[in-house]
Amino acid sequence: MKNLTPRTIAFYSAISIAALATFFVAVGNRLTMDNWVKCIALFVIVGLLAYLLFYFAMERFIYRKIKLVYKTIHNLKIDRFTKDILGKSIRSEDPIADVQEEVQEWAEKNKQEIESLKRAEQYRKEFLSNLSHEFKTPLFSIQGYVHTLLDGAVEDQEVNKHFLEKTAVSVERLTNLVNDLEEIAKLESGDIYLENETFDIYSLTKDVFEEIEYKADTKNIKFAVKKGTERPFYVSADKDKIRQVMVNLLDNSIKYGNENGNTTVSFYDMGENILIEITDDGIGIAEEHLHRLFERFYRVDKSRSREQGGTGLGLAIVKHIVEAHNQIINVRSKVGIGTTFGFTLAKAAES
Repeated sequence: MKNLTPRTIAFYSAISIAALATFFVAVGNRLTMDNWVKCIALFVIVGLLAYLLFYFAMERFIYRKIKLVYKTIHNLKIDRFTKDILGKSIRSEDPIADVQEEVQEWAEKNKQEIESLKRAEQYRKEFLSNLSHEFKTPLFSIQGYVHTLLDGAVEDQEVNKHFLEKTAVSVERLTNLVNDLEEIAKLESGDIYLENETFDIYSLTKDVFEEIEYKADTKNIKFAVKKGTERPFYVSADKDKIRQVMVNLLDNSIKYGNENGNTTVSFYDMGENILIEITDDGIGIAEEHLHRLFERFYRVDKSRSREQGGTGLGLAIVKHIVEAHNQIINVRSKVGIGTTFGFTLAKAAES
């Protein structure tokens, strides 16, 4: 039998002892069936005494202590600021089963917490390693250029200008990195104010097309809005932040797009939200990288990504901006076919 209570244990124990006691007394005194009343009386008396004794012992010396352990375990799990833990009662008459359940829950929860801490520690190590590398690359470049100039190259006007231009590029990269780190720190801490307003996301997209068209021209990539969606879609959001999201995603489509490629922006009315999708026909991203794509400094192709001049924080910032609007962003991609980033924004009443 499973999960016996003190009463059932005492009951079965009492029956066993009473039966044995009655049997031995009956045999010893040569009681016959004519004295069955005495046998029954003996059985009842011994059984009752044994039951009370067992029940008292179980409750007093075993189950009370088990209940105390159970209440301690259970109360540790209760929010002490919202519940009266002293008034919490045992859920059933079987504290052993309760303790077993609580311990299993506790073990599972702690296992998950330990695994989460391990992942966080691994993420922290990777972040510090990546951050160090991101700073080290431009700093070493600047150091090399400056030392070369100090060693005499400063006298050569042509070399002088070339090295100063290279230094300026590295300084700009460091500045962008610091600015992005500052922004993502504010976004993660919630220390940022969103100035929501109603605007047309279609019109904003056309503005961003014009803003970064010169970059697209370097690879002859064409920007377009999906046919059938070339009309106003009004959303309620921080316009400057969403502009930053669009610039980043479209810039990514240029960096990882193919020569003579295409990038298409689509809009979909989803009821309460507007879905915006940016699709390119570039190199695509392998499936194993997709779940980490929005992590800080995570790069699918580290050498190629750094050649493009990014800080490695763009997609992390995009994700935080979208989530700060209580919306979602996702990505789907296939190598050799292209990539689609999609995010939602709250639809404005005017739409």
